[in-house]
Amino acid sequence: MANLFDELRWRGLVAEATDAVADALAKEHVTGYIGFDPTAASLHVGSLLTVMGLARLQRFGHSPIAIVGGGTGMIGDPSGKSQERQLLAREQVDDNVAGIRRQLEKFLDFTCAGNPARIINNADWLASFDLLGFLRDTGKHFTVNYMLQKESVSRRLESEEGISYTEFSYLLLQARDFLELFDRCGCTLQMGATDQWGNITAGIELIRKLRGTRAHGLVWPLMTTASGTKFGKTEAGTVWLDPARTSPFRFYQFWLNTSDRDAIPYLKYFTFLDRPAIDALEAATKGAPEKREAQRVLAREVTTAVHGAEQVARAEHASSLLFVEDISTLPVDDVLAVFEDVPSTELAAGELGGDGIGLVDLVARVQLAPSKTEARRLVESGGIYVNNRRASDVKTKLTREQAIGGCLFVLRKGQKQNHLVRLT
Repeated sequence: MANLFDELRWRGLVAEATDAVADALAKEHVTGYIGFDPTAASLHVGSLLTVMGLARLQRFGHSPIAIVGGGTGMIGDPSGKSQERQLLAREQVDDNVAGIRRQLEKFLDFTCAGNPARIINNADWLASFDLLGFLRDTGKHFTVNYMLQKESVSRRLESEEGISYTEFSYLLLQARDFLELFDRCGCTLQMGATDQWGNITAGIELIRKLRGTRAHGLVWPLMTTASGTKFGKTEAGTVWLDPARTSPFRFYQFWLNTSDRDAIPYLKYFTFLDRPAIDALEAATKGAPEKREAQRVLAREVTTAVHGAEQVARAEHASSLLFVEDISTLPVDDVLAVFEDVPSTELAAGELGGDGIGLVDLVARVQLAPSKTEARRLVESGGIYVNNRRASDVKTKLTREQAIGGCLFVLRKGQKQNHLVRLT
């Protein structure tokens, strides 16, 4: 069996690990789990590293378990949070769990022989515990001093917000999860990001005390960009895996826009490409960074995994439209995909009149210029484009027949400032 630990270490995905985990992954068939917080019905790109962790575990012959925290999700994990989370109703948690399961099924094989993946809701046991029984069987094995030493707790204690008893108890619940999975599934490994290290080691300690045996933990670094900003956050907000929340085109563009410094690490983190392939892309990036070959492969690989090859083809086609000289004959849906986040203005068909609307008037109306005088100057100087074609005649009038699909104009000022005009 190939050594998963060495693979993770090469990919930069080992921040901390218990002493014996490398030997266990090299010599044993390990059952491991990672938890997913059901605060929304979709995962986001920040969750992909966790998903890939389980997928790699399975690909190396081990058995993956995804715990969707239907129980702990009703409490909230204080790790990495400066404020208390809003508690969710049971019905909302159940809906979110169902949505996450559908997304995990794209990465994990639940039917293969030998090491099929499993999805388990920790509400199956946490929701059935009585308070006195939980305190007796779990709580008594942890001192308050031990819990206060955990970074997720100590950081919150130092904040103005503080920490409620509800979130303070989260460590005990996650430790109990590890014990339950050890008993029910023979699970001996928990993985996650570094902010989970305290919770993971608490579970290892509980198994040691109650079952007298060793369990393992492994965590990877928290994700940030080369500029130090939080990974997965853009000006438009969170990048989701759900196509209804983030379109496949926007998803593809997110990865395509990766900086040169981040491109190779992201290929290691978020794809299954092997070392020779990534080394070749690293050399290509150093030799001709302007071609952005690493970013193109990254966007293609990740978007294929999340949305499928057909959506990749559509996204790549849509991206190419940005450089087409005349887009007036293209399908409306493709154009809208390209300019999804661009400001837009609705224009009633009646306002076109019999011979159309003047370009200068329209440029001023959508505020690509502060006044008609400035709009006229922009047109005269060749600074305005209509459907990607330069328009320099101040007498130009736009008609419905000239609109893309009879309903859409793309106005552009200079090289980057776009505005959609939708005819209603």
